[in-house]
Amino acid sequence: MYTIDKLKEFGADTAEGLARCMNNEEFYLRMVDMGIADERFDSLADVLASKDYDKAFEIAHALKGVLGNLSLTPIFDPMSEMTELLRARTDMDYTELVNKVVDERNRLLSLK
Repeated sequence: MYTIDKLKEFGADTAEGLARCMNNEEFYLRMVDMGIADERFDSLADVLASKDYDKAFEIAHALKGVLGNLSLTPIFDPMSEMTELLRARTDMDYTELVNKVVDERNRLLSLK
């Protein structure tokens, strides 16, 4: 189970995330659990590999919003960078950014 201390250790801005959740710790932790389990994380790499940048942008933008609202900074930062590149329809190898997102998500999942 996630705790505020574990999320702080991870690098989340828990004060900001809690504030967005009306300082309701139970609600915030439930939202983190739901947000990090979002199935769109699993499809992002495949969509990028197919170079469907419109679909990839939709996925990345939605996940960026979730991560930003929960203040999960270590995952939010690379997702934000990816979102802006996709917004510009940049044709590039996204492997490094996807790997950062996956690695940070896995690190957070291991704290559960």
